[in-house]
Amino acid sequence: MNRLGHIGVFILLFCVAFAFFGNPAVLWVLFAIPLGAALWIERTRTVVSPAGLDLRTLRGSRHIDWDSIRGLYLPKRAFARVHLDDDTDVALPAVYYDRLPELIAASGGRIPDPFAAAAQAETDAEQASSDATATENPAGTETDGDHSETTN
Repeated sequence: MNRLGHIGVFILLFCVAFAFFGNPAVLWVLFAIPLGAALWIERTRTVVSPAGLDLRTLRGSRHIDWDSIRGLYLPKRAFARVHLDDDTDVALPAVYYDRLPELIAASGGRIPDPFAAAAQAETDAEQASSDATATENPAGTETDGDHSETTN
């Protein structure tokens, strides 16, 4: 998680403090909200290593070896998920679509880069299109109609 999230926790703490000063005997419990948010920011993470993925959440941690990963799934508005050999899906904490290039780079080639594949396919399509145009008109002459001119 981005450490700038602690700025939001500070603002939340400031807001909770106003309510607390209104009735401290009852509303002291509200300080648990910014405390929980700060713990979530500090604890939640996915660490990529040559051995595999280390996942940490508020409830625990888990290690996943590269050999047990069969695929990667990117749902809308949720953490990325890996599909494992035992046909289960596991969420990767703090990994969204915008973090995918970093995950691919850190994986050391174990996760293929879909952006590079798309760029390569686009380059191949442009190359095939230019090759087809060159094959149709090898001399570079115009074939759009009669453009002959007569001079006296």
